[in-house]
Amino acid sequence: MQRQSKGQASANARAQRGPGAAVETKKRRVRHFYDYSLLFAVIFITAFGLIMIYSSSQYMALINSLESDYYFKRQLMIAAAGLVIAVIISKIDYRIFRLRLFVYGANIVSLVLLAATQIMGIASHGRTRWIEVAGISFQPTELAKASVILFVAYRIWRAGFKINDPERKEVLKIYGWILIPAAMIASQNLSSGIIVVGIATVMVFVASKNSKPFYIVGIIGVLCYILRYRIVGVIEAIGTGTGLLQGYQMERILSWLYPEQYDAYQTMQGLYAIGSGGLTGQGLGESLQKLGPLPEAHNDMIFPIICEELGLFGAVSVILIFLFIIYRCMLIANNAPDLFGSFISIGVMAHISIQVVLNIAVVTNSIPNTGVTLPFISYGGTAVLILMAEIGLVLSVSNRIRLES
Repeated sequence: MQRQSKGQASANARAQRGPGAAVETKKRRVRHFYDYSLLFAVIFITAFGLIMIYSSSQYMALINSLESDYYFKRQLMIAAAGLVIAVIISKIDYRIFRLRLFVYGANIVSLVLLAATQIMGIASHGRTRWIEVAGISFQPTELAKASVILFVAYRIWRAGFKINDPERKEVLKIYGWILIPAAMIASQNLSSGIIVVGIATVMVFVASKNSKPFYIVGIIGVLCYILRYRIVGVIEAIGTGTGLLQGYQMERILSWLYPEQYDAYQTMQGLYAIGSGGLTGQGLGESLQKLGPLPEAHNDMIFPIICEELGLFGAVSVILIFLFIIYRCMLIANNAPDLFGSFISIGVMAHISIQVVLNIAVVTNSIPNTGVTLPFISYGGTAVLILMAEIGLVLSVSNRIRLES
């Protein structure tokens, strides 16, 4: 009898065991997910921001006796460094950052830097928000936003389902800690203080089963907005009396409500830029408002330049890209392997979405001018680096999602 080969013998054995044997013996291949869609969306929006910075900052650079591409080159180096940081962090296991020593250490460092800013900070545009260390100036408020995300995610992860236990009062403990940096930040930059509280509120809202208090606060906020012209006197009396609002902050509120009466120059010029863009815009590089009339055209007020040069089409496209980034963060949060990773993604999603909404609301005069930058697009060093690091954390979470095939 002719001998069978090993392959024929194994095939005959599988045939004898039945057709399901191949499926049972085959091992499932497990691989880790990496959200390249999020990474490419961030790269795209950052590259778009560099183009708009180059377009909107040439005039300012020239009148300051600088090269026309000065701001563009600086932002390009910062964006490149931020992208490298994001990729490096994405390859690190995010669970390292949930060590108690790291979480509380980051918060303490941010508090120390915030306090140092009050004492020896660098003033610019009438506000003291920057501090210089080893010849490098940065904004501690941006670092505080990232540390708050890590802290709240850590506390929710540690509490688990017990966060809804009224006897433990975990939510009050979280806010008790958050209000300390929020108050320090608000004294330097009210908008950043609002963003910090907003980030913590979104994260706690997602974690909490009792959503009634959040809806009550939201309804009160909507009513206050509707009745803003009637209660502005009360806000001025309470805000200035308690020291929560500085004189220039109250002036911004009045300029928001009565822009023509209080000569809200920047707001009015921003609205002119948005209105003159029309459907398709004046063309890339053809903005007139950036030639002096609109202050901070490459920074806080870059969105009106986008509207003026690219029109409604460009503005909607930018908003859709941000919505896609937020959607990818939400998707990663839903599939994260643990609560810590999930709430890191939720915190970053809240940070980006709140800042985008506030910036667009400011330039359209829907809320008072609070000096909020547009993420990944506006000119600025610290904000871009911290946002890139946060994206790196979200990508690290995505890289720990297991896919079976």
